[in-house]
Amino acid sequence: MTMKAASPARDRGQVTIEFLGMTPTILVTLVVLWQLVLVGYAFTLAGNAADEAVRAATAAAPGARQGACQEAGRDKLSEAWAGGATVNCTTSGGFVTADVKLNVPLLFPGTISLPLDVEGHAGAVEEETD
Repeated sequence: MTMKAASPARDRGQVTIEFLGMTPTILVTLVVLWQLVLVGYAFTLAGNAADEAVRAATAAAPGARQGACQEAGRDKLSEAWAGGATVNCTTSGGFVTADVKLNVPLLFPGTISLPLDVEGHAGAVEEETD
């Protein structure tokens, strides 16, 4: 018994069918990867905002420290990220700390946020005054 090789006419359209079958998997993978990039970017922004906030707070007078801290913490954040951001500075024993909390957006900054907050924390020694 001899077997005939499959004719090319019978395989026509197979690549199209396989591509259409894989398209949802490819799209879901890209969306998940993009969301992970946004989470990582939120960590980067929160850390940088905390660094900027504590730097400004250490140079400000103790009475104006919280205002300088909040202004500097939000300064480098775009409108989409600054909307849900909280910036807080505290001083204890000559050490100033800044805490920044950002909401992680769902797919695009400025839209719906995930129920996930990213926190940045920084600390610095209070500057001496003459």
